[in-house]
Amino acid sequence: MAVLAYEGMSAFETGIVTEVFGLPRPELGVTWYDLRVCAPYPVRIVGGGVLHPAHGLDGFVAADTVIVPGVADVHRDPDPDVVAALRTAHDRGARVVSICSGAFALAAAGLLDGRRATTHWQYADLLRRRHPRVEVDPDVLYVDDGDVLTGAGSAAGLDLCVHIVRTDFGAGVANAVARRLVVQPHRDGGQAQFIEAPVTGDLSDDRIARSMDWALEHLTDSLTVERLARQARMSQRTYLRHFARCTGTSPVRWVLAQRIQASLPLLENSDASIEQIAKTVGFDTAVTYRHHFTRAMRTSPSAYRRAFRARGTK
Repeated sequence: MAVLAYEGMSAFETGIVTEVFGLPRPELGVTWYDLRVCAPYPVRIVGGGVLHPAHGLDGFVAADTVIVPGVADVHRDPDPDVVAALRTAHDRGARVVSICSGAFALAAAGLLDGRRATTHWQYADLLRRRHPRVEVDPDVLYVDDGDVLTGAGSAAGLDLCVHIVRTDFGAGVANAVARRLVVQPHRDGGQAQFIEAPVTGDLSDDRIARSMDWALEHLTDSLTVERLARQARMSQRTYLRHFARCTGTSPVRWVLAQRIQASLPLLENSDASIEQIAKTVGFDTAVTYRHHFTRAMRTSPSAYRRAFRARGTK
């Protein structure tokens, strides 16, 4: 795995990548990533530091996964050498990932043409104007299009990196990494980028948090908005408004995401049927479970299970 360093970068996005993929994690019992930080020359970073990467663009091109955490200036064309490296890496079968403004480099390389992609919400209109063949979605945390993945701004890159770990090693390993990072193990890629107000200490938000905790303990119950609002001691209308402000999504969508997340370890580690798993995590039918799982994970429960079992036999 390789991450690009570039002139004028903030260390945050690159730090996310090195934190998730670069630290050794022998306690997980899997063969972890071999991360390289790459740049064609020493680069100055925000704050006055200078980074001297041990690997150049040759190391970047040779990696199985290449990550572009941003570009120096969204209003200028990306470095042509970087664009060429991205094309070469993709042509040889590498998985290509961008975080925040890094989507501009992928778009310049033509890797987003005809694809759905995202970037930081404040750059979305510019990306759409400069690259009209890209289907820009400014309202999501990340987009997984198989061999090309794009993430929104800054902290959403962390969600994307944990998602990649989940794709490569399964939910158990991803959850362990998330616990080490003290972050949520799974935020749906389709969750809104912009949350109107973060969870705070006022009474309304505490009630929302308590209702969410209660829901996690009762995933197999019928979790209607009415029941959740009752737990929060709010009217349904007030609950919907406060829930959206606190989480950036709706109660129904959040509950679906939690049920799907709860099903992943069962798919990975048990021989329970899809029907049994669906019931265990609170879906009325296996058909409903398959529908929502496929929408969220871009694969079926059975295909996810086969892929995880295949990884486990390597």
